[in-house]
This record gives sequence, C-alpha cells and structure tokens, in this order.
Amino acid sequence: MNIISIATAETQWSVPRPGIILEHGGQDTRYRLDCERLFDPSDHPSNPLSWFDMDGPWFQKAREVFDDVARDRTALDRANDKGWLVPARDAYWFAPVPRPGKLICIGLNYRDHAKESNMPLPDKPVVFSKFSSAVIAPGEPVVIPKTSQQVDYEAELAVVIGRRAKNVSADRAYDYVLGYTAFNDVTARDFQFADGQWQRGKSCDTFAPMGQTIVTTDVITDPHRLSIKLTLNGETMQDSNTDQLIFGVPQLIEFISQSITLEPGDVIATGTPPGVGFARNPPVFLQPGDKMEVLIEGMGGLGNPVVAEQEN
Repeated sequence: MNIISIATAETQWSVPRPGIILEHGGQDTRYRLDCERLFDPSDHPSNPLSWFDMDGPWFQKAREVFDDVARDRTALDRANDKGWLVPARDAYWFAPVPRPGKLICIGLNYRDHAKESNMPLPDKPVVFSKFSSAVIAPGEPVVIPKTSQQVDYEAELAVVIGRRAKNVSADRAYDYVLGYTAFNDVTARDFQFADGQWQRGKSCDTFAPMGQTIVTTDVITDPHRLSIKLTLNGETMQDSNTDQLIFGVPQLIEFISQSITLEPGDVIATGTPPGVGFARNPPVFLQPGDKMEVLIEGMGGLGNPVVAEQEN
C-alpha cells in the first residue's frame, strides 16, 4: 500500500490530508482515497499524526477500503459513490508525513560511506535530529541560504513509525514500522563543520525532502536489499544498496527506543551511502538551477530543484 498526503481545490491546495493510492489487480486505479472523508469531521483525530497509528480506527478503516478495492473492482465504484475518492489529477501531493513528530537521523551508517570517509565503523548508532519544519514535498525547491556556500545532498532510506515504541527489542521492531519512504538529508556543510554540532546545518528551511509515498511493510518486506541512488543534473553521484547498512532497521529501533519513545508518524532517516559532495575531489556542492533525484528501489523517485534564497 502506498500512503500519501494530498490537498485539493476545496482546501485551496494548502491543507494536507492523509490519502492512499488505490490499486486493483496491481494497477493504479487513478483514484486517491481521501482518508478524512471516511469519517465525520467530529470523528477526526485531534492529532493529525494519529492517522499513521496502525492500531487506530482511522488507519484500520482506510486499510479496509484499500483491501476491498484491491479484491473487488466494484468496491471502487461504491467508494466513489460515497464521496471518499479524489481523481488523481485533482490531488496535489505533499510529503507523506508533512510534519513528523520527530525527525531522527543516523550518521555514518553505510560501510562503503565509512570507507570513503576514512573513518572506523561506529560501535553504536550516531543519532542526531532535523527540525521537522524542514520537510518539503517531491518537486518543491530546496532553497540555498544566502549565508551558505556548501550545501550538500544525502540520499537516504527513511522509516515511518506506526506504533508507539518504547524499549522494543530488535526481533520485534518490524511490528512497529508502518513503512518506508525516500529522504534527502540536505546539509549545509559550512554550518555543520563550523558549529561543532549538526542541528543548524541539517535543519535549514527546505532541507528535508521526503516522498513520494510511504510504501508499507507488506510491499517492502526486507528494507536491507534495496538499490539506493542519487542523481544530480542526470549524473549519478551516489549508487549503493541498503545491504551496506551498518545498523539495520531493527537495530536502530531497538537502540533509539531504549531512551526515546517513538510514536506514530515519527520518521527515522537511516543514513547515506558514499558519493556525497563534500567528500569528492574536487568537492561538489549544490547550485541554483540544479536538479537532484533520490531513487530507491520500489519507491520511485524523489526529485527536487535547487534555488537561491530570495530577498524578502
């Protein structure tokens, strides 16, 4: 199942709502399930992230409709008659989790990236965060701050949490995963290296492209066998596989949940493979007019143009 966030003309294209790409016979029906329309407005959750709770009534009802349509084409007509659907052409896509509760990132988590950086393999995950206000949708521009000259790209596989998780063992970790999405951990290297810590350089506005969809775990059953690439202006800059992860998804959830409670709608970006711009000789940094795309097997592309910050 592919989960998205959409807006339509009735909300002036500006208010994201949870949606699902409806399929039948493995093919896109060209209709999107608007999950909010499944319920009376008085029954919507007070926290928008509750739509990502796999145990909640909102997610379970949406999953039921998706499964009905997948089995029976006439269920699509019934759903349309009830006003639950939006034609694909009428839905604008946001990032699948437009404002995560927590946006947790992992540093130096690919064996081939550690080799590229001439750094020893870490003995435990290197955890940092980005502000969730940095999240943008596929196709939206990444804005280079006027005060940075060294903005870099990082293709990453991200994990979306679907159940509250505290002190979860690795062998139970997948029970808490809703699905996976593509992520670009855009970074101002000059900020990062000058500050002595990473928060500012990682959290500039627009520095967290995400999407296109959340692909659920019944579709991607093994997140550790996926091709992951990034192209810049059509040239491949990163090309690896998630089998190079030092700490896999279960190990990350176990480690993080020992000290931080994970909740539905939290996102964990699992780290980037080799080929980042600052490690190249000569270095390659993003410039206005560039176009970059993250490509992860089974997820489609996450493409974003690059622009300069404009004067107010």
